[in-house]
Amino acid sequence: MIRRYAAVLRWSLAVADTALALLVVIVATTLRFGQDSGWPLDEARSLPDPKLAVAVFIVMWIAVLWMHGMYRSRARWTIRSDIATVLRATLVQLVATLSLLWLFKLPDVSRLLLGVIFPALAIAAIGIRIAVRKTLLLARDSGRNVRYMLILGAGPRAKAFADLVENHAELGLVIIGHLKADPSDIGSVLNRPLLGMIDDLEQVLHGRIVDEVAICLPFSMEEMIEQVALLCEQEGKVVRIPVAPMGRLLSTGVVESIDGVGVFSMANGPDRAISLALKRVVDVVGAGILMIVLAPVAALLAIAIKLDSSGPVVFRQERVGLHGRCFNVLKFRSMCSDAEQQLDELREHNEINGHAFKLAADPRITRVGRFLRRSSLDELPQLMNVLRGQMSLVGPRPPLPSEVAHYDTWHRRRLSMKPGMTGLWQVRARHSPEFDHWVAQDLEYIDSWSLWLDFKIIARTVPAVIGGTGR
Repeated sequence: MIRRYAAVLRWSLAVADTALALLVVIVATTLRFGQDSGWPLDEARSLPDPKLAVAVFIVMWIAVLWMHGMYRSRARWTIRSDIATVLRATLVQLVATLSLLWLFKLPDVSRLLLGVIFPALAIAAIGIRIAVRKTLLLARDSGRNVRYMLILGAGPRAKAFADLVENHAELGLVIIGHLKADPSDIGSVLNRPLLGMIDDLEQVLHGRIVDEVAICLPFSMEEMIEQVALLCEQEGKVVRIPVAPMGRLLSTGVVESIDGVGVFSMANGPDRAISLALKRVVDVVGAGILMIVLAPVAALLAIAIKLDSSGPVVFRQERVGLHGRCFNVLKFRSMCSDAEQQLDELREHNEINGHAFKLAADPRITRVGRFLRRSSLDELPQLMNVLRGQMSLVGPRPPLPSEVAHYDTWHRRRLSMKPGMTGLWQVRARHSPEFDHWVAQDLEYIDSWSLWLDFKIIARTVPAVIGGTGR
């Protein structure tokens, strides 16, 4: 299965099965022997460490479920198939447990207790799988934690792959539509939007939220496949090609599968689901702690802003996030209330060579605003953007839609990772006048990303904030 999604599903189910198995043993023991009776093994004739015995039992249960394929994703999943598989796994676990009890000569373990534990294990394993799939389906249908896929091709093969993807709710992928290469391909994808021709690809990538692109074109169109794959790679999109790929592409991706259907994947950026999930944990914990610790500072800044000039304390501005998702970034207001209206008059004084605007002696900045900008404290409200999942503590800075509209193709790859409050260019090239230099730093961060790199950037950001070396 596609590793980005399989890893999350597999480990989520394994953790849930482990927790439920432990809960089943504890509850069954308490019900059978009472609250003060201890573990269900007779101390005189059992293993020296009953807790170790329980740990071995749970590890065996996870291993048996694993061997029975309960951590693999299946397109034709049904409740009946899961019940049958879990019952077989439970029978194997029962036989293995009784065999170990006989081998270690432990006749005093309560048979009634085992008679309660094994049915409960089966019910828990079936229940958690139903719950996980229903939850993932609900999350996908409600638009939470969704990734959007564009299908290139409108023939039977393209439709079959789109159906396969959408049958896997756990992938969280939603097909936004198809682009066709052959004008005659019009009838086989009427259940999804037909967004135009392959020639419209760049326009669709820029006008819609697209996280992944599946190339389902005939392999006779090898030259076109390579061209669109290269374009998607430059834009930072994940590319999927069902069935065997060709030529150049073999050296730049990995072969994965969905239910036996080969999928050649090119992930142009961080694609390690577990590491990205840990990054999100760090974001939530870090932002939460900082909001609590810095609450008094934020309150004082809010009062100072209000006393210094008229207008709202918090400034909201539309920015572009991951793969074109727009959101309102929050900042303490550091400019006069009509700053946006004055921008056009100041553009000719722009100190940045490229698609961004910066003016050191900006006349729109207020007295308090100068301090906020030097110390970067104007960005404190963005901790709320981090908690909402719109931003990360570390990542490329979120650009304005007007800036993104003029990006070169290679610039757009900086949108392939969630924007951050600080990043590599802030600690390396904050005062560089070249926009391309900023982007190069962002792309280096994306290509070499790791949690350790995030921690190093945060460590380098702190002195910059304390020293007031901001913009």
